[in-house]
Amino acid sequence: MKVMVVDDEKDVELLFRQYFRKEMQQKKIELIFAFSGEDALKQLRDMKQPPEIMFILSDINMPGMNGLELLQHVKREFPSIKVSMITAYSNQYYDAAMEYGAEHYFTKPLDFNALKQEILKG
Repeated sequence: MKVMVVDDEKDVELLFRQYFRKEMQQKKIELIFAFSGEDALKQLRDMKQPPEIMFILSDINMPGMNGLELLQHVKREFPSIKVSMITAYSNQYYDAAMEYGAEHYFTKPLDFNALKQEILKG
C-alpha cells in the first residue's frame, strides 16, 4: 500500500521511516513524502491515473496550502484516496476535518500504533 505523508517539517520523514521500517521491509507499506500541500497535489496529478496512493497522512498547519485545503482538493479530485489529518492543535480543526471527509484525526505526539492500525486496515 502506498502512503503519502505530507508535512512541511522534513525531519518527519526520518521519524516515519523509523516507525514503519518493519512494514516497509515486509512490503506492506511504501512511504512517499511531500513537504507541502502544493507538492502533494502535484505528485498526485503527475501519477498515472488513478494515482497509486491509497492513503494520505497530512499535517494541518503548513505554510501555503494547509492540510484542510489539501483534504478538500484530494476528496474532489481523487475521491478514492483516504486522508487522515495530523495536528499539534488538539481538536481545534476536528469538525472541519470530518466535514471535509477525513478518515481519522491524529494529534501530536503521534500514537504510531494507532496510526499503523488505521493504515493497515485499508
